[in-house]
Amino acid sequence: MGFRKGGLLKTQRVDADAECRMRIRNARTSMAFRDLTFSICDSYCFLGNLFETMTAAPQHDFNHDILQETAHRPWPMPQSAWIMTQTWHDLLFAHWPVSVNALAEKVPAGFEIDRFENQAWLGIVPFYMTNVAPRFMPALPWVSSFPEMNVRTYVTVDGKPGVYFFSLDAGNPVAVGAARTLLRLPYFTASMQVDARDGYVHYASRRTSSEGATAEFVGRYRPTDPVLTPQPGTLEYFLTERYCLYAVDHGNRPYRLDIHHPPWPLQSAEAEISTNTMAEAAGLRLPSMAPLLHFSKRQDMVAWPPERI
Repeated sequence: MGFRKGGLLKTQRVDADAECRMRIRNARTSMAFRDLTFSICDSYCFLGNLFETMTAAPQHDFNHDILQETAHRPWPMPQSAWIMTQTWHDLLFAHWPVSVNALAEKVPAGFEIDRFENQAWLGIVPFYMTNVAPRFMPALPWVSSFPEMNVRTYVTVDGKPGVYFFSLDAGNPVAVGAARTLLRLPYFTASMQVDARDGYVHYASRRTSSEGATAEFVGRYRPTDPVLTPQPGTLEYFLTERYCLYAVDHGNRPYRLDIHHPPWPLQSAEAEISTNTMAEAAGLRLPSMAPLLHFSKRQDMVAWPPERI
């Protein structure tokens, strides 16, 4: 009887163990199926969002009429064909007076620091871009719209005043790579968020590029006065009405890149800036004072190929 009893218990244990293993396998199978289901759903949602983005109608609202508005220009448009469009939105011009010598140390030889009433200026300009596309090409929603922020000063060569960029941070790696490769402009990739709410433009940028120093900007801004067009001879005109940029190519040879846009529709502005290390990343120090602020809702522009000088 003992043998029979022991055999019965052993059989029962074997059956119980088998049932337990089966339940574990079923549970694992269920969990695997559930994970697979979630994975498929996530992939489906991702592909759906990607398809929606890639097939979304491009903006196509570039204002080509600006090409007929030329009386305000300080010199005629180039005779050659322009090659690119851009539309700039919700710009903040934040400017500080800085030392000419401090800027000259950071600017290539041959680019004379431009001054207004013997004062040089440094600008930090956050904005959002659309319609970024070569001529005859449609704007593509996944590469033609992104935030950008530049740190700049003003130089003049051969009597033509222009902009010199210390840095340009952008939320589009494709644009960053193209600008660095083709134009040797100091572009950097950045994680950037732009949100218009509560009457303000909320702007946050953190440089993620492995090249260059870390740089961050967090703030919000808004216009405070009606739109005015800057007049020649004023500081506002000096800081904004510029129709070329200057840089050096991969052989360290200077070049000029002409642009065209209508007169700037400027508004006085206010801003609350909680973080700003953009100038510091360029090796420059901002004075301990409030910046001069201007806002512009929109500006359309075209650009020409660079021309060696």
